[in-house]
Amino acid sequence: MLKAELRKKYTQKRKALSPDEAFLLSEKIFENFIHYFNLREGEKVHVFIPIPVRKEIDTHIFIQYFLAKNIRVYVPKIVGDRLINIEIFEDTVFETSSWGISEPVSNEDSGENNFQYVITPLLYCDRKGNRVGYGKGFYDGLFQSISAETQKIGVNYFDPDEYVDDVWENDIPVDYLVTPTEVLSFLSGWE
Repeated sequence: MLKAELRKKYTQKRKALSPDEAFLLSEKIFENFIHYFNLREGEKVHVFIPIPVRKEIDTHIFIQYFLAKNIRVYVPKIVGDRLINIEIFEDTVFETSSWGISEPVSNEDSGENNFQYVITPLLYCDRKGNRVGYGKGFYDGLFQSISAETQKIGVNYFDPDEYVDDVWENDIPVDYLVTPTEVLSFLSGWE
């Protein structure tokens, strides 16, 4: 299926979720993530902050857990036409951007690119790790700038049903997909 078709289909499926359903599914995704990945104190995790109107996975659960476990947390912020990485703490001040995203007030890029994990927003991910997002390419750019050892993890409410037919040369797949029912690895050529 083409990205545009998948984007439309999964946007509709996401819209159909009630707030309670979305939160419960987010909790299951978080539980699967924590059980599968062995995070340690001092490690660095890059995680998106959800856009509520788009019913994205509620990563506030992840962020609260990471901060409580002394795991360093970095979040993306769009400044101009680029994505920067800002380290956050319990006392970080946030504001809502024009995209409807809660972002740190600070525009100070941490310069960090050596994360253990990048938790990636997406609308859909197929059985090869190919992502369908909102089509802006911010995460492809981020993936090109980070350490090759960083584990790229997509999170999604839905299991992969069909393949993305129009994968482009610059598209960078995720290494894992975490859903409410399972964790899929794409590192060993699983299909």
